[in-house]
Amino acid sequence: MGKLSIKIVIAGRNYPLTINEGEEEVVRKAVAEINTNVQKLQESYAVKDMQDLLAMTSLQLATRSNTTSSENKEEALKSEVLSALQLLSHSIEE
Repeated sequence: MGKLSIKIVIAGRNYPLTINEGEEEVVRKAVAEINTNVQKLQESYAVKDMQDLLAMTSLQLATRSNTTSSENKEEALKSEVLSALQLLSHSIEE
């Protein structure tokens, strides 16, 4: 798979990136999410410093990512327990 050079804008600043082909859509969605969050924070609070807005955005996105990761782990554990209980139940019935 080849490399692709793109330019993105985060919080008004341009950044050149080199990414793997096929990653562009994911990267552009992430950029849009960051910019949307920065704009919402800017409108909701009196914070004007872009570094503060980016730090707050980073914290929110990292927290969401960690929460989602924990929820996924919890669901996987529930699924494993359920499978084990079903196997045990099946063994008892036999």
